[in-house]
Amino acid sequence: MMSEANSIFIRRESNVRSYCRSFSVVFDKASGSHMWDEDGRQYIDFFSGAGALNYGHNHPIFRDKMIEYLMQNSINHALDLHTCAKRDFLNSFEKIILKPRSMPHKIMFPGPTGTNAVEAAMKIARLVTGREKIAAFTNGFHGMTLGALAATGNKYGRNGAGTTLPNIDRYPYDGYFGNEINTVDMIEHFLEDPSSGYEPPAAFLLETIQAEGGINVARNEWLRQLTRLAKKIGSLIIVDDIQVGCGRTGNFFSFDEMEICPDIICLSKSISGFGLPMSLVLMMPEYDMFLPGQHNGTFRGNSLAFVAAEQAIQLWESVDFISDIQRNSQAVSVGLANIQRLCGEGFSVRGKGMIQGLKCPSSEIADLITKNAFKEGLIVETCGPRGEVIKLLPAINIPTSILQEGIKILSNSVLAFAAIKEHETV
Repeated sequence: MMSEANSIFIRRESNVRSYCRSFSVVFDKASGSHMWDEDGRQYIDFFSGAGALNYGHNHPIFRDKMIEYLMQNSINHALDLHTCAKRDFLNSFEKIILKPRSMPHKIMFPGPTGTNAVEAAMKIARLVTGREKIAAFTNGFHGMTLGALAATGNKYGRNGAGTTLPNIDRYPYDGYFGNEINTVDMIEHFLEDPSSGYEPPAAFLLETIQAEGGINVARNEWLRQLTRLAKKIGSLIIVDDIQVGCGRTGNFFSFDEMEICPDIICLSKSISGFGLPMSLVLMMPEYDMFLPGQHNGTFRGNSLAFVAAEQAIQLWESVDFISDIQRNSQAVSVGLANIQRLCGEGFSVRGKGMIQGLKCPSSEIADLITKNAFKEGLIVETCGPRGEVIKLLPAINIPTSILQEGIKILSNSVLAFAAIKEHETV
């Protein structure tokens, strides 16, 4: 029963609210990998703002730098004016992220959210190639504005558009028909057949790991083959690294070590390091084709986000920081493998790095497990076509002891579900 003080949420907030329906408390404070509700109860956060808080809540280095910046009456809103904050971020991003990878990409600030980045990337691809169609993939998720939503596969989200969603061809993602079928071969066959109804697209838009789509991991060779096909037919490769970039897979970019260099890359969510609105489009220099002001936005110059982002980027100079992520990734893999053994038939583990999940036999089972976990102090969500995958998104720098405590809560929640089912069958 909601208190009178909290009835304002039901009385005035739109029915579109969603996450609060799964985590029905009023949160008050957060630090690192913990959140506290207004009654002082502590929760371990395996949700991380849907991937916007890869470095945890209120990272003290980022926070203190932003406070220092504010206390100096520095520029906060700047559109695309040159500012000290933007310059510092660009210099660090170039030095620490781009140059070591020999990436010549130009950087565009398209607006504050991931869907802004996707919209800009699609426009660039169309300008470059003169083609209208974008090739998207089954179970892909790219945002909720109309262009990005057209490329999104989720039926529930698409039904909210209120209009048709054109100029997208959808192809099967890697593994959609099982690993024995190479879907790039299928795509190439479609595009070579003059009667298939398919034409070469402006770009292939994809996630290397489909996060909302169920933690579907594309194989390296599949990505390399798709890249070769794109080059052959004059299409671009757009990698949407919004949820699985910024260290989520163990490296800064999800495609690091895959031997591909995307033409265009979309970043958002954790690029600011602090959950502040910020997004980037990285593009090969020859594709920097917008004329001044052809794509803009009032809030594309979030200086406070630049300050936090520059501090986050500096973490990537530390070998220890990167090795800690790899150690945490291994702990998640081991923990989920142990849980799978407890679950038995019908459950499977999927994912990579610090985005991994437990696929359940049904969404009902996944919901029961996550609801029980929340009661025991763990915030964890579900994903997948039917919500059947329990998705773990802990902070990439979470202390190992807290990570193991959260995995134990999840394990106990699975055991509690198993006990309920066993009781029902007796």
